[in-house]
Amino acid sequence: MEARLALFRRFPGLAGRLPHRALLSGPTPVAPFPLDGLRELWIKRDERSSPVYGGNKPRKLEFLIGDALARGARRLVTSGALGTNHGLATTLLAREAGLATTLLLVDQPVTEEVRTKLLLCHAAGARLRYGGTVTGAAREGLLELARSLAARERPVLVPTGGTSARGDLGFVSAALELAEQVRAGELPEPRRIYVPVGSGGTLAGLLAGLKLAGLGSRVVGVLVTDILPPSPRKLVRLSNASLRLLRKHVPDVPRVTLAAADFEYPRDQLGPGYGAPTAAARAARDAAAQHGVALETTYSAKALAALRDDARRGILDGPALFWNTYNAVDVAARLAPLPAPSELPVAFQRFFGGGA
Repeated sequence: MEARLALFRRFPGLAGRLPHRALLSGPTPVAPFPLDGLRELWIKRDERSSPVYGGNKPRKLEFLIGDALARGARRLVTSGALGTNHGLATTLLAREAGLATTLLLVDQPVTEEVRTKLLLCHAAGARLRYGGTVTGAAREGLLELARSLAARERPVLVPTGGTSARGDLGFVSAALELAEQVRAGELPEPRRIYVPVGSGGTLAGLLAGLKLAGLGSRVVGVLVTDILPPSPRKLVRLSNASLRLLRKHVPDVPRVTLAAADFEYPRDQLGPGYGAPTAAARAARDAAAQHGVALETTYSAKALAALRDDARRGILDGPALFWNTYNAVDVAARLAPLPAPSELPVAFQRFFGGGA
């Protein structure tokens, strides 16, 4: 199964040494994306990376769930905002592996999409804990870990967004996958690659993987969160941590130099804050829909809005790639009928107009 990942094809010595659980359908396709009449724009179709839940999350969770299984865990504990995509993906994909999930949730602007995500997480079997703030979620997390340990579940704490040295290997592999597609002539080598930045693991993994692959593509990481946003220095540290983990298993992994100057980090698409839609994000979402590409306004549409803005300003100086990190699998259809809001823990019912 390891051979299905570009990382294991590039470094076959990792096979059997680096725990992972196969979740991806295979390499995700690349295709021309003639948005706004742009002739040198391409899209990486990660929205259907896995038949259970698409987008960027399964790439990280392959390694995180694999590691948890190797440790004999029975429960994952992770955190996110009320409408967390990461939390839903973790719950669904962990369930497929026989693992339970607890979600520690913090506030964000409450929209219909957020309410639906809460119902979906509950329907998927997640244990929901309300923290409100980052500090509150940390407190709830300690309590939950203690309960789970007492129940002999051997809980494993999964970082927010799956961003860690281990989780980010999913996007080291993704960059190597892209390099294979470039060499196969499926697309020209991109000059710029656009991705959203929440916890930062997608960018960090791509940065390391592109260096290993020998691609000169410049990653444009579009900041979409004001909840503990990662600094450029932290993103470089994350990249280096993934490389060190690889070398721990295969010492001959090339040593590459990474720096904040290797990527761009625009912050002007965030708007009022995490999860708050902006006019530019809505416009980007609607424009993508005309080409059959579904986006949402928290992450992916803000990244596309940055690309469109750069195009208007004449900054695109060659082939560009929009990496679609959004999930396109219809999870709601699989989990239907959804529970009534009254079935949620009381702390969450207030977001539906009820509860304390």
